[in-house]
Amino acid sequence: MTTTISRLYDRYSDAEQAVTRLESAGVPHSDISIVANNSDNWYGSRSGKVDRDRDGVDDRAEGAGTGAGIGAGVGGAAGLLAGLGLLAIPGLGPVVAAGWLASTAVGAAAGAATGGIVGALTEAGVSREDASRYAEGVRRGGTLVTARVPDNDRARLDALLHERSVNLLERSTAWQKAGWNDFDAASPPLSPEDIGRERELYGAGTRR
Repeated sequence: MTTTISRLYDRYSDAEQAVTRLESAGVPHSDISIVANNSDNWYGSRSGKVDRDRDGVDDRAEGAGTGAGIGAGVGGAAGLLAGLGLLAIPGLGPVVAAGWLASTAVGAAAGAATGGIVGALTEAGVSREDASRYAEGVRRGGTLVTARVPDNDRARLDALLHERSVNLLERSTAWQKAGWNDFDAASPPLSPEDIGRERELYGAGTRR
């Protein structure tokens, strides 16, 4: 039997590292998924632009300048991340995604009244409440990592996702204090300016 584990990250690079840890721990690529907001066009397939940390510097040039390269990052990816593509998911707008969850969300979008991403998460066993929170987190500029893992190995693999992840309860409580109630797939996606303000509010726009 398997169970679904998920974490939200403010920064794509932190989510990317979480995916790499899961893969190194033996989780198959086919059981991992990543969905990252791309409303501010940090990843441009035509231009080749890659700015995971939204600092205005193309990560490919930055890596070449330091001699480090991107390694497992976008543009030099391996494993799951090699399959990244641009998609549009109701309520989220443009996203960069790979893996089973994104495929399910896009396939369910037409028939899921609650929205493709929420429907896909709940179908995978995530509670409706948490699914709404995760979807809203991506809508506000975050990156969601989700994996299907064996029940008897959940604790070990779940711990691999913890580093630099968002405290979902604290974050959603802050949203609620500002008037948010539930993810609405019919709402227009946030603008790049709105996402920029959201990132500044939670300190996601600076390097850590």
